[in-house]
Amino acid sequence: MAQRTVLVVLFDGVQSLDVTGPVEVFAGAEQYAPGTYRIRTASLDGSAVRTSSGLAVVPDGSLAGAPAPHTLVVPGGEGTREADPALVEWLREHGPRARRLVSVCTGAIPLARAGLLDGRRVTTHWAYCDTLARHHPAVEVDPDPIFVRDGNVATSAGVTSGIDLALALVEEDLGRDAALTVARRLVVFLRRPGNQAQFSAQLAAQTARREPLRDVQQWISEHPDGDLSVDSLAARAALSPRHFARAFRAETGMTPGRYVDRVRLEHARRLLEDTAGGVEEISRASGYGTPEAMRRAFLRTLGASPAEYRRRFRPAPAP
Repeated sequence: MAQRTVLVVLFDGVQSLDVTGPVEVFAGAEQYAPGTYRIRTASLDGSAVRTSSGLAVVPDGSLAGAPAPHTLVVPGGEGTREADPALVEWLREHGPRARRLVSVCTGAIPLARAGLLDGRRVTTHWAYCDTLARHHPAVEVDPDPIFVRDGNVATSAGVTSGIDLALALVEEDLGRDAALTVARRLVVFLRRPGNQAQFSAQLAAQTARREPLRDVQQWISEHPDGDLSVDSLAARAALSPRHFARAFRAETGMTPGRYVDRVRLEHARRLLEDTAGGVEEISRASGYGTPEAMRRAFLRTLGASPAEYRRRFRPAPAP
């Protein structure tokens, strides 16, 4: 099996976890199958860089002396907001020579400035999706998934999603057993599917300002199998259904029904990942009532049935 060179670009203001997350995944894969990956880091001139958290990182060498890699990884961080023009130019010239282009978080920004994402479907950190789409209209920006594959270009959302993407690339290169072994070693028990939303239900919605609405949000998360109709939730908040629905949307940014849908899906997903419960049992515990209702929700949102989701994203027991 040919060795794959993974080159990680370094620059001042890089997010340290955007670098170390994927590096640890590929290093773990190299331990699993020696001779499969050669990992290199490089800055423009080979000098040490300082990350956004203040950590100093010494690269293996300069980008000028780096051979064309199999996988080129561009991490994100504060240094991508106004990326060094010399770095953008290096990416424009050398990026097309890589077999696989990968960005983590806002690493998509310098790739877009280099013209390497035109006509591609990509993602980035949720806070910068609008900026990326506005400044680069030739790029199709999808703000929802944690990572996106489009041909030989792979982009991921914020920070830890770079680990998910790297695990997916290892699975592509070496197979499922390799990726799951690396995940267990890193105590990353679960590999999230690329089309999983960047937010949990509680993070996606704003926290309501008024205490009765906050209490309702908490009640929903703790009782996904309860009566979560608008009438029932309004009564719990001591508001009329109409007033409750209007206030909930104004303060959380989504309707009660959409919030309930997200909580139930997230609850079901976690049970599928973390327990051995049957689909029928999980559908009831998550408020769907029937396995078919849960199946439709999974297909609509995640593009996979509950059984397929569990098969693909729940690790096999350690030997």
